[in-house]
Amino acid sequence: MAMIYLVRHGEPSGSWHNSKDPGLTEKGHGQAEAVAVRLAEFGGLRLFSSPLLRARETAAPYARNRGLEMSIEPRVAEIPSPTEDLAGRTAWLKGVMQGRYPELGAELNRWRDSVLAALSGITGDTVFFTHYLVINVAVGAALGDDRVVNFRPAHASLTRLELRDGRVHLLERGREAESLIL
Repeated sequence: MAMIYLVRHGEPSGSWHNSKDPGLTEKGHGQAEAVAVRLAEFGGLRLFSSPLLRARETAAPYARNRGLEMSIEPRVAEIPSPTEDLAGRTAWLKGVMQGRYPELGAELNRWRDSVLAALSGITGDTVFFTHYLVINVAVGAALGDDRVVNFRPAHASLTRLELRDGRVHLLERGREAESLIL
């Protein structure tokens, strides 16, 4: 049995329609500091981050405060877009977010499976600094819900799961917000 803590990145300085890899706003950096303090109450955790800048910047205060090296885990990065065109990405994502995984095709189901493999492959209590849809993959798997979006994690929210018998079990959803994703 292991605990999994999923932290959504802090408020980004850009979004899917205007930036491929934004960092954090000033508010986002403050959120990162606050979640680092909250995570300290859970003791020594392994630390993984999405390779994207906003996740790495959110993880940085926790890594610094705990004297940890940040490991990058590509499998907890954003959902892969079929296009690099920012406007096209936004239109595609709006459609995907309304769906269910069985309807979305092999590529997105492979991505979902790789997210779950990253989470189920841990061997000790671990925190992942990651993204909205990655957290939804984990919560959906824990609840048996195949919708792409089953809740709306706020920036720098903390979702707690337990890995037991090779499956994720939801203990606590993070704070929810009407987050502007697109």
